Amino acid sequence: MSTDVTTPNIQLGDYIVIQRQKYTKLQKFGSLDATSTLGKETLELKSLLDQPYGSTFKMCVKETKSGKRGAQRHHTLELCSDTELRSTREVLGISSSGADNRDICDNGEAQALKSSDIEQLREACNESSKIIEKLVENSKTFHTRTEYSQEKYLLKKEKKYFEFVQIRQPTIRLMVDIFYRQDAEKIMGIRVDTLSQIISYSGVCGFGNYLLYESGTNGLLPAAMMNSIGADTEGTLVHMHPGNVPQKQALLALKLPLEQQQRCVSVNLYSVLREFYQGETTSVSPAEPSAVEAEETLPETPTEEQPEAVEPSTKKPKLDEAPPRGNNKGPLRWQLENKRATTLMHEKFDSLVVAAKEHPSSILQALLPLVRPSRPIVVFSTCKELLQETFMELKTSGKVTALHLTSNWLRTYQILPNRTHPEVNMSGNSGYLLTGFTLK
Repeated sequence: MSTDVTTPNIQLGDYIVIQRQKYTKLQKFGSLDATSTLGKETLELKSLLDQPYGSTFKMCVKETKSGKRGAQRHHTLELCSDTELRSTREVLGISSSGADNRDICDNGEAQALKSSDIEQLREACNESSKIIEKLVENSKTFHTRTEYSQEKYLLKKEKKYFEFVQIRQPTIRLMVDIFYRQDAEKIMGIRVDTLSQIISYSGVCGFGNYLLYESGTNGLLPAAMMNSIGADTEGTLVHMHPGNVPQKQALLALKLPLEQQQRCVSVNLYSVLREFYQGETTSVSPAEPSAVEAEETLPETPTEEQPEAVEPSTKKPKLDEAPPRGNNKGPLRWQLENKRATTLMHEKFDSLVVAAKEHPSSILQALLPLVRPSRPIVVFSTCKELLQETFMELKTSGKVTALHLTSNWLRTYQILPNRTHPEVNMSGNSGYLLTGFTLK
């Protein structure tokens, strides 16, 4: 029995990924007036509405403005077919090439066209193949280059004059690549291979309750865990964070079904621990810290005068949040989330993931009693020394077994006939992972 899987269409309010050759950008399509900037090119996005994800659009020049950084071009987008996306070599019909490049002199005089001529050509032609064709015709050395050198030349020019963009639906893989390239610190330097290991070690799936503490990854970790939990399942995630408002950009970009979104409970770490321990009527067992001890072991706690999980009053209230206090005497959204989280905390969790910018030791002391025995824990940090200290503390305490401290090292390889080699530029360290299993 086959199921008909239809490609979703682009709607207002969606996050989209704009791809131009190898460059990708995450953008919110918030209104019909929304635009996106790719270098010196500005794109109008209104043509994307109701078009299927994966569609390819041609950039059509609407106007050109001269500025300090050169010509700034404003484009409209026109839906096109994949048949227009032939390689430049096929379009130009290039068949001849040289034996080697020994006679080519890189003195800047190989191109007969001047910069002003090329700018006029860009304004007159809206097809990269025609511009590149003129550049090839006026090049004194192109046909004496080797086939490999010609291909590199064409790819370089295509990158500059390419007039097509593809609109893709955000995925975890795409977002982690975009965030890591733009500013790795905003996601704590978590690379895609490290993220995959965090998810794998945590054992997150469609059944059970899971606990996550992260101190700022643009919503990447909760998004990855909710993606693994899946839609129409029984899995639940309690997402703890240190701030007033959780970072949820990546989670919102995934556009998960409403029932799946509701199974992610975001709460402030300090306020939910206070409510959890102060709400207990029975005595606290010796293995679990009291409310006072929990607060002492944590880095800092907010003051009573400032509610922990309330958005600043300068921000507009969101549709899914409870209205502000006034005539309405009902509980606020963060209070409801705290109650949901404390209920799950009493039931205990099936794994614990901690990705902390601060020292993870005190956070682990507060959260470990909430995890069932024989369940995995994963701690991520950018600092090896902090995890080494935590490793020794956990080993001494006897609360966690099978402890391992690891570091990932990833290098991408180009795989082509007779041209297989590692990429010249590669990322450095992507943090450290401490893993283990809880004991009774």
